[in-house]
Amino acid sequence: MDFDFDKWAKLARDDPDEFERQRAALLRATIAMTPSEHRQRLERLQFQLDMERQRSDSPLGSCVRLNSLMWAGFYRLRKQLNAVANGAAEPEPARSGAKIIPMQAARERRSSGGRQENKK
Repeated sequence: MDFDFDKWAKLARDDPDEFERQRAALLRATIAMTPSEHRQRLERLQFQLDMERQRSDSPLGSCVRLNSLMWAGFYRLRKQLNAVANGAAEPEPARSGAKIIPMQAARERRSSGGRQENKK
């Protein structure tokens, strides 16, 4: 893939909305080209990055948030690599997912104060 920094910088400066549209399209296309066994992880990561960007009040704030995520990931990887290299630990298995709770069930639990009735 050929990346023309000057073209993207000009687009961001002249037409930020178009820049964002093209950026999102390029990210989707890149993720779609990855092997299927990695695609879901990349989609989740991109979602997390997009949410951090939305939570930020400014581009600089977004940069700081994303930089923090990057370094946290780097230190986790470094710790794991050092543990494996020293024979101290086996690599942690990749997380497969989370339990999905229907919204209605969550609301009912919250409104009952977290109490669950025992049914016999």
